[in-house]
Amino acid sequence: MQDQDSALNQAAANTNAAASIIISIMRYLMKFIRKGIAVLAVTFLLAGCKNFWLTTSPGGCTTNCSTVSSGVFYLLNSNIGQVALEGYSIVNGSLTALAGSPYSLSSTPYAIAVAPNNRFLYVSTASGIYLYTIGTSGALTLSSTTPIITDFAAYSIQVDATNTWLVDASESGYLYAIPINSSTGQTSGAVQQLSLAGIASRHVAISPDNTYIFVALGINGTEVIPFSAASTNPLPTSVKTLIATKNAGGASLSVAVDPGNRLFYIGETLGTSSSANTGVLRAFSYASLSSTLTEATGSPYASGGLTPVSILPIASGGYVYVANSTVSNSTTGSITGFAVPVNGSAYSLTQLNSSASTGVSPACLAEDSTGLVVLLVNSGGSPDLNVYTFDANTPGNLDSVLTFATGTDPVAALAIAAAP
Repeated sequence: MQDQDSALNQAAANTNAAASIIISIMRYLMKFIRKGIAVLAVTFLLAGCKNFWLTTSPGGCTTNCSTVSSGVFYLLNSNIGQVALEGYSIVNGSLTALAGSPYSLSSTPYAIAVAPNNRFLYVSTASGIYLYTIGTSGALTLSSTTPIITDFAAYSIQVDATNTWLVDASESGYLYAIPINSSTGQTSGAVQQLSLAGIASRHVAISPDNTYIFVALGINGTEVIPFSAASTNPLPTSVKTLIATKNAGGASLSVAVDPGNRLFYIGETLGTSSSANTGVLRAFSYASLSSTLTEATGSPYASGGLTPVSILPIASGGYVYVANSTVSNSTTGSITGFAVPVNGSAYSLTQLNSSASTGVSPACLAEDSTGLVVLLVNSGGSPDLNVYTFDANTPGNLDSVLTFATGTDPVAALAIAAAP
């Protein structure tokens, strides 16, 4: 922590007043994150029981609310007294709990990941990573009260497309590739590890073709690591690429990969000085990773806020959305969307003409299995959960159609994952 504070102090000395403010915010939040008190994914991922279960919306519905339904999804609540893993679906406009939900957790949660085969769910906590089996209608069963891996700082996790590797970007300064059995979800061999360029792991993403792992490392930039899912040792010993932040003092908070392996994205702070909202979405050619790294024409794009903590390229590939946990002169966050060209090899994103409203401190975006609903959890509440549909008249625009509390607001909801 001392080394990271020193780096932040040096960055503040080299940037303008606006940069100093953002870095101070980052330092403040990092201290709480390490104590397990604050919300992890609120800013950098990227954490009383009256009316704990709400099956109807407390307000905020705007259009067609009674007909909105979704697939199964899971979220993490991290506020003291409300720490829980929860499972839901939305049925005709009502938030409906899965059987057995909420599922208690023994310690502060950090991250969540659903296996692509929809058989297993993993939750990382301050006690380690736990395995749940996914049953009928999405209901969960804890495999064991003993964690499958005792990494106490697994701040971001993801399962690869083959369902045989659980990748863990740890605050300990390592990337772990954990072999798992695709039939049981249990660990099945020796864990491989690789030293990262820093100890500020914010977010991890695996490319759909299982060729690269991307890790957002705060002020240290974004690390791109070759990955071979078919190998018993899928990580390299040292070969990797470090993408520096666009500007000194900035921080890489989020990463994502286009579902067609056309582009990969990085969300950074202090990426532009053209407005009060200095956060950016950077887009790079995925194919250029094998030659000379190429950033898309027009990149970086203004994210519409200060801290782009979550990036969602939707499954159809036509749009990408970025959630900002903080927005200049606003008490709430925002979601900015971009249209992505479908054809060609030279890409340039086009910002959509309106942003979507959110609650306080958005933390994580997800697209549900129907492809019709986008979900967002807000760590600061008001509401805890936003539900969006795609506008019928303006392609790509998100309409906020439902809002829900998932406990005594705010519950510090820090992560959400939808069943595939």
